[in-house]
Amino acid sequence: MPELSTLKDLFVKELRDIYDAEKQLTKALPKMAKAAESDELRSAFEEHREQTVGQIERIEQVFEMLGERAKSIPCKGMKGLVEEGSEIMQEDGEGAVIDAGLIGAAQKVEHYEIAAYGTLITYAKLMGNEEIGDLLGETLDEEKETDQRLTSLAKDFVNPQAEHEGDEEEMGQSRGSARARTTAANRPRGGGGRARSAGRSGSSKKR
Repeated sequence: MPELSTLKDLFVKELRDIYDAEKQLTKALPKMAKAAESDELRSAFEEHREQTVGQIERIEQVFEMLGERAKSIPCKGMKGLVEEGSEIMQEDGEGAVIDAGLIGAAQKVEHYEIAAYGTLITYAKLMGNEEIGDLLGETLDEEKETDQRLTSLAKDFVNPQAEHEGDEEEMGQSRGSARARTTAANRPRGGGGRARSAGRSGSSKKR
């Protein structure tokens, strides 16, 4: 018999995929929190990590309700998203710019999870299991709230600060170039001036 013969088979497969995704996230979020310069962003990552632990417990509850063993399968999608976040953390850059990159990486994760849980809820309701749909709906609401929180942090604080740091760097470069041009303009010209002075001195001696 094929592995995916019924909608329930597909539901369980997708549930095991997001189960692994959430486990991966519990390991990634503390690293992202440590890399964040903004206290607000650090708190958001730390709080979502605790929230994720509760979401894993909900998934395990759903497995129990279905009479299935709580088992995960490797989630390649989350693995790739976590790796993208790790690349941002390894970059050498201004704090606010790195924070902006971390928010972008985190929101990619949130959108992935929102899609995953939305699909699972649809399947659960089609199977007539409103209780499971409602339980997973609690997690979906949390993911949407986290995404909105990250959007607000980016819009109101992190992104403007990142742009300001970029402006400061450009201004510093402009000031450096201006100083270099001023120094060059004020520098005495080479042998031509000295040669003319020597010529005038020689003419005086002849007279």
